[in-house]
Amino acid sequence: MIAIETLQRAVDAYYACDEDQTMAAAHLGLSRGGIQYQLKKAALAGLMGTDYVLPGFQIASTNTTTDKNGDVVRTSVRQVPEVGPQLELMPGFDIARRSTLADGDNNIKLQWTIETPEAKARHLAMRAVVDALKEEIPRMEPSPLIEMHRREDLANQYTMTDAHFGKLSWGEETGSDYDLKIAEQMYLDWFSMAIRLSPDASTGILAQLGDLLHYDAQISVTPTHAHVLDSDSRLQKMIRVIIRVLRRMGKMMLDKYERVHWIMADANHDPSGEAWLREMFAAFFDNEPRLTVDRSPSSYYAYEFGLTSLFYHHGHKRGPGQVDDVFASRFREIYGRTKFSYAHLGHRHSDALLTKNLMKVEQHETLAAPDAHESNGGWPTGRSAKVITYSRHFGEVFRNTMTPEMIMGSDQ
Repeated sequence: MIAIETLQRAVDAYYACDEDQTMAAAHLGLSRGGIQYQLKKAALAGLMGTDYVLPGFQIASTNTTTDKNGDVVRTSVRQVPEVGPQLELMPGFDIARRSTLADGDNNIKLQWTIETPEAKARHLAMRAVVDALKEEIPRMEPSPLIEMHRREDLANQYTMTDAHFGKLSWGEETGSDYDLKIAEQMYLDWFSMAIRLSPDASTGILAQLGDLLHYDAQISVTPTHAHVLDSDSRLQKMIRVIIRVLRRMGKMMLDKYERVHWIMADANHDPSGEAWLREMFAAFFDNEPRLTVDRSPSSYYAYEFGLTSLFYHHGHKRGPGQVDDVFASRFREIYGRTKFSYAHLGHRHSDALLTKNLMKVEQHETLAAPDAHESNGGWPTGRSAKVITYSRHFGEVFRNTMTPEMIMGSDQ
């Protein structure tokens, strides 16, 4: 801190030299920068009066001293840095963190503000909209059960993860083209063939493990870290296509199975999208007793099928090596009643299978083509989706793995 007496000497020298900073500095044996610094400090201390308002400063308060006759003896003014323009955030963004550069006296010199999309606010807003409007969503009328042979002891799980509807991949750069139109046809082709080739079971499970949407805001960035994404389409168009695809899948499953159960897992690319998908399709199938949707807002899900327990998580919070104890703890009763336990994850876009003490944990690759980030990063590029058949009594008994080349044109 500079003593008031030192600051007053700088002010006196400045006025004695006819407000010439160079002469005042020479008189005091200071540099020009030194006298400017002391004058700024003097202004902040209220020693400069109203005659000298520093550039970038403004008058904060005025103090007037009078003698016993009421005559003004002295007027001092306290100056403070001018208030800059108000920070305006980008639409749909919130402040994530702020970095500040200050001098030795804790005066702010520069400040950087990092903004991210308002993921939580967007999520809550979407949930509120869905809650308010779902009463108006047309309910699907109950569909008649088609008479056919079905094995009561079997359940077919359609494992669908990381479809990233809305992703753009340029084949010359990544090896395969991918956009919204390709994604729609590919997943309908896969599902059509998967339905035809699946055993005649009584139960069908759609295990949609998340990242169905490449992004779920008006801008194509990840919700948490605002990473810019290669995108093909507009949000509303993506939503329209996804709803169309899922309605087709639901109809095909109800035609084949006596009971249908859907998992729409929370994930890192589309946390809001998965929330409104769960709520919307739960309302859409409200009058259909043969189809249930897991509406849990959790990131972890379970389904009990006789002595077989099935667990689901996208993989963005716990990986294959750490997720089994979460499932066993969170779904303690289901785990305790069953003999064969299987966990399914996505997220990494690659296959992996671990046999843990508590259960088998499987990470699934995706049918979707890699984007530039994945391709140039050198990550695994295998592409497939699986139908896994479980027995009430013996756990997994059959699986069918299909690649994009195998299913092309099946939905015709």
